Amino acid sequence: MSVVRLLHFTDPHLYGAEHETLRGVATLPALQEALAHARARDWPPSAILVTGDLVQDDAGGYAQFRRVFAPLGLPVWCLPGNHDEPEAMRRELSGAPFVLGGHVDLGRWRIILLDSCIPGAAGGALSAAALEGLEAALAGAGSRHCLVCLHHHPVPMASRWLDRVGLANAADFFRVLEAHERVRAVVWGHVHQAYEGLRQGVRLLATPSTCAQFLPHSDDFAVDRRPPGYRTFELRADGSLLTEVVWVEEHSNGSSRSACSAA
Repeated sequence: MSVVRLLHFTDPHLYGAEHETLRGVATLPALQEALAHARARDWPPSAILVTGDLVQDDAGGYAQFRRVFAPLGLPVWCLPGNHDEPEAMRRELSGAPFVLGGHVDLGRWRIILLDSCIPGAAGGALSAAALEGLEAALAGAGSRHCLVCLHHHPVPMASRWLDRVGLANAADFFRVLEAHERVRAVVWGHVHQAYEGLRQGVRLLATPSTCAQFLPHSDDFAVDRRPPGYRTFELRADGSLLTEVVWVEEHSNGSSRSACSAA
């Protein structure tokens, strides 16, 4: 496989009931619309990546998640967010096509799925075991390029309220990454907005939610008027990647494109 194509959805915040809303957005219809948009525009991917907050503190939402993604005939790689219920998530999404945590090798790439959640807290941290697992996954990647995925943001988002609930031990996280030269990108959810940065040759990427967005650069909590979104990835055998944020609008489609070459 010379190119790995991923669709990245994040923070759908589903409920057990089909028409529950979060910040004015009916979350299940918004996810379904984002997926329909992707199926018309960006299909088929090699796999689907979902980086947390699958549900909004409602274990009944996992049944909705399963009904949306299971029929697609594609691997669905998932990791938890702070609104997820880990035991219910493992129970309801056990077995194919769902992969929860760990790492997956596809083509010339290794995709690493981290759990950054702290029970009962909005902010996150990587446990000693998670950091050890990350080290082992990177050390065992051989010649593969690595994409590292988590829920909480490991860099400041220039938003005072949001940066209080980021990854508390980001320095430990980056210390592990910096010891391995084949890390190409880090991607996360949680922040409900698009972000692109670069740190020592590693691409840093946040993806908008499939429901409501947070207003960037806001000192206090504020909702953005931007529509639901998702991200596409084209991971190439030489370690370069092409990524695009796609905004799902009712009557027109907007997008933001960026390309990344291997460091």
